[in-house]
Amino acid sequence: MGRKIILADKFATFDECWAPRIVARYEGHEVRIAKLEGAFDWHSHDHDELFLVTKGRLEIEFADRTETLEAGEMLVVPAGIEHRPVARQGLVEAVLLDPAESPNTGNKETATIAVEV
Repeated sequence: MGRKIILADKFATFDECWAPRIVARYEGHEVRIAKLEGAFDWHSHDHDELFLVTKGRLEIEFADRTETLEAGEMLVVPAGIEHRPVARQGLVEAVLLDPAESPNTGNKETATIAVEV
């Protein structure tokens, strides 16, 4: 049976940045939350990646432009597109949707493994 998930409570369980946590599973995907601060590595995935900002401002840099996301805004990065998430103005909280067990860097050797909260 489904139960509601209170994201604020889940975000309060950890402090690490760029270390996603799994809050739910859906149709072969993991609904992850992450705290973001500073710049992440340039990378790409072999799948689409969804970013939904719940707190703060997140920039997603692409080779040809930067998309800025405020709280309540989302962006889907298409498979194979190199990008770099950057939280320049302090802590960002975001919901991410990725296929189950996919690496957050697009590379299993450099990935942070998402754990459940």
